[in-house]
Amino acid sequence: MLSLRSFLLLFAVLGLDAKAVEEFTIELRQHLFYPSRIHVPAHKKVKLIIHNLDERPEEFDSFDLNREKMLFPGRLTTIFIGPLKPGEYTFFGEYHPNAARGLVIANEPAQGEQHAH
Repeated sequence: MLSLRSFLLLFAVLGLDAKAVEEFTIELRQHLFYPSRIHVPAHKKVKLIIHNLDERPEEFDSFDLNREKMLFPGRLTTIFIGPLKPGEYTFFGEYHPNAARGLVIANEPAQGEQHAH
């Protein structure tokens, strides 16, 4: 059994933070991402959870986010992104690039909130 110290060391080695990572859920239905726009906090690592409700696979691609991941039918897929600078980052489905399109919008925290650089 892992001690707390070993657990925290494992997180550090993997580059993860012991704090909770904010999650955002996206569904893929009929070759479309819902929602197609996701607002995430800038300067923080976040987790995208994509549920492919279609009967066929799709591939999540984003040159802006430097990510590529297969989305198997009926399954949940997790993709970690960030920390991102404020701005807009496009993503698309490789097999249906004209339909399956989306945008991650990284926003500065509201005044009074803090973020790590």
